[in-house]
Amino acid sequence: MKQDVFERQQQHFWSEYAVLLQRLETGDTTGYRNFASSYRRLCQHLSVARHRSYSPHLVTYLNDLMLRGHQMLYRRPSHFWLSFLGFIRYDFPQAVRANQHYVWLASALLYLPFILLIIAIKLQPDLVNLVLDPHDVASYEAMYDPTSERLGRSREASTDVQMFGFYIYNNIGIAFRTFATGILYTLGSLFFLIYNGIHMGAVAGHLTEIGYTEPFWTFVIAHGAFELTAIVFSGAAGIKLGFSLLSPGNLSRMESLKRSAKACTPILFGMVGMLLIAAFIEAFWSSDHTMPATVKYTVGAVMWALVTCYFVFSGRVREPR
Repeated sequence: MKQDVFERQQQHFWSEYAVLLQRLETGDTTGYRNFASSYRRLCQHLSVARHRSYSPHLVTYLNDLMLRGHQMLYRRPSHFWLSFLGFIRYDFPQAVRANQHYVWLASALLYLPFILLIIAIKLQPDLVNLVLDPHDVASYEAMYDPTSERLGRSREASTDVQMFGFYIYNNIGIAFRTFATGILYTLGSLFFLIYNGIHMGAVAGHLTEIGYTEPFWTFVIAHGAFELTAIVFSGAAGIKLGFSLLSPGNLSRMESLKRSAKACTPILFGMVGMLLIAAFIEAFWSSDHTMPATVKYTVGAVMWALVTCYFVFSGRVREPR
């Protein structure tokens, strides 16, 4: 077959292929499903052109289209995204499970005072005044007043976006203190876990006792799944650091501390991610007072189930033995 006949027969396909390729290169994935078959057909045309010794101009034209198509078809996500996905799927949940005895201890130190204070205030309501300052009690009552338009912390910021930034700052501050003070031979982490448990229990018990049950619990249930779990992880990591100094074994204290810090790194990165999610939910979902309570309780239950299932099941395939 002469070259001009070949070109007339295939020119329409080459033009359509070039348009599709250009669209894919700009990020428009429309038609990507059929691209592989078009790419194979173009490769056949290039092979024919070379075999029949068509003009260098035609071979170069088809070769350029083939190379661009090859890059589009076989390109892979960047190393950053592969690492990020690997961290989410494997590294973070595996690190948590590898240090689960610290996680269980931190959970007990946070949640036991929390539950005990709720029960104690139910039996003796005035106990809240021994735990919280009267000004703080009044502030919490105002924050979760059922007649308020927005729930939660007093709105010093005018928009949800600004409150999102405030919650990030506040939550990471609490978690960082709980973690970093663990280097004082675990004492700081132990203190802040127990303190936060007592404080949260006093607030929850008092607001429940005065009848603010629905505004308070519908506010905290969804973002609490991420925020409270992240605080537990920060305390667990802090206790691990402190314990590495208390009981370094055959290592020097500095070497023991380095190894513990390295083991805690995935937990800390994951903790920050969970606090960002918690802040987003708290700013844009939890404070919405117009949503029915049933919906907010259901969403909250789903959040807790997702967090639990993630740390129980995720990353099991490549679990280190």
